[in-house]
Amino acid sequence: MKIQAICRADAQTLAGKTSKTGIFKHALSGPVMVDVQGIVGDAVCNRKHHGGPDQAIYAMGSGDLDFWANDLGHAVEPGFFGENLVIEGIDSATLCVGDRLALQQVTLEVTAARIPCATLTARVGDPQFARRFREAGHPGFYCRVLQSGMMEAEESVTFTPYNGTKLPIPVILQRFRPNRLTQEERAAFLDTPLASRFREMIA
Repeated sequence: MKIQAICRADAQTLAGKTSKTGIFKHALSGPVMVDVQGIVGDAVCNRKHHGGPDQAIYAMGSGDLDFWANDLGHAVEPGFFGENLVIEGIDSATLCVGDRLALQQVTLEVTAARIPCATLTARVGDPQFARRFREAGHPGFYCRVLQSGMMEAEESVTFTPYNGTKLPIPVILQRFRPNRLTQEERAAFLDTPLASRFREMIA
């Protein structure tokens, strides 16, 4: 596994919208600083749903981008979905909350799935895309930063699976409706290092 691309964005306005977004990310060259809030200098415009220590980095695996390229019928460049990282050799369909990714300086912990929003559907240009995104099981994943530092494309990544209760990333996306979770599901969700926004909705 290795870092295929590191992506960052300036705030921009979507066509037909007035609010700004940081979804238009582009791949960077050279080393990048990462702290507990994510990639330094990256635009996070809607902090109600994005950003913060438990959603500091949004990543997709090369397996996810391959899936979406096939589904959409065109090449998907790094950053297309607003992701900060593309990691070669990973597919979010196989990850669980609590899994860790270690680089030379930076350590990340998987915390949640990406939930599709209106900005994402507008970016793709398909008003039905949110449903497709939920059902596909390749949403990418949010991470908290356990160890800050510099990272760079082509850097090797060491994967360590979480050894506690398993909460797969696709399950979060497909089952996460706080008022529909069973008591057993609720307990399982809370027994993981799930992102704080999700924990608060369950509680």
